[in-house]
Amino acid sequence: MTDTPVRVALFTNNYLPFCGGVTVSVETLRAGLEAAGHEAWVFGPRLAAAADGSPRVVRYPSIPAATYPEFALAVPYSRRITRLVASLEFDVFHAHHPFLLGPAARRLARRWRRPLVFTYHTRYEKYAHYVPLRRPLVEALAVRLSTRFAARADAVIAPSAVIRDELQARGVATPIAVVPTGVDLSRFRPGDRGAARAALGVPGDDPLLLYVGRLDREKSVDRVLLAFERVASTLPAARLILVGRGTEAARLERLARSLPVADRIRFCGARPHAMLPSCYQAADVFLFASETETQGLVLVEAAACGLPAVA
Repeated sequence: MTDTPVRVALFTNNYLPFCGGVTVSVETLRAGLEAAGHEAWVFGPRLAAAADGSPRVVRYPSIPAATYPEFALAVPYSRRITRLVASLEFDVFHAHHPFLLGPAARRLARRWRRPLVFTYHTRYEKYAHYVPLRRPLVEALAVRLSTRFAARADAVIAPSAVIRDELQARGVATPIAVVPTGVDLSRFRPGDRGAARAALGVPGDDPLLLYVGRLDREKSVDRVLLAFERVASTLPAARLILVGRGTEAARLERLARSLPVADRIRFCGARPHAMLPSCYQAADVFLFASETETQGLVLVEAAACGLPAVA
């Protein structure tokens, strides 16, 4: 990054208070840019529970997503925001999705002849079940759309070498840099295990397994529950805590209640990102079953806290 301060526009379909890896990545980037002396603006969807404390967070009008109630679909056209962008004279536009606000970022970047950076956060074809159309069609369109968007950007950021290689195999010739999302090591670090367990209400000596993430279909959390059932058959004192929420929460809770180890499984709901270190510090093993990740940020957070993972 240049020593000269730059003004960066971050366009994202996921932002606070929505919980998820993309939100964390965007917020980590925003904070890092600001700490380095640059000026970062976030353009995201309007959410009912949003309590923005900064004028540099700009919300597009949005509508609820029919298949994911907590998610809002940004309407990527706003004369007010276009005028604001024109007045700010951004140096770089950074899109975090290839649809909705991603094309809005590209359109504005091209209008003012500024570079467009695209971070490929998500295997979009793995989320086809949220679109009420034939799944093979949606998967094919997702791959085509995301690949074309990457090819038309000026630079692409891939969270892992695997994603870089996949994009290059699809024919993307745009320069691609592998830049995983980092974690704040001043917060995510080994800590007082006893205090962390006391805060969660977990007995000090019981083996504790942990899952952190959305409770959605693509995360395969049912595998975590079934794996814990086998662990608990060998370690009768073992406990499982799941931190997160999502569209599959009710079904997963029913599955947990049907297991003979139901009394040792606890769903804690979503927790603010700042509270997650104590969850990792309390646990003995982190469980993760998702096969749709581009990086798996929670695995990095667990490792930073000294927590071994089985994935």
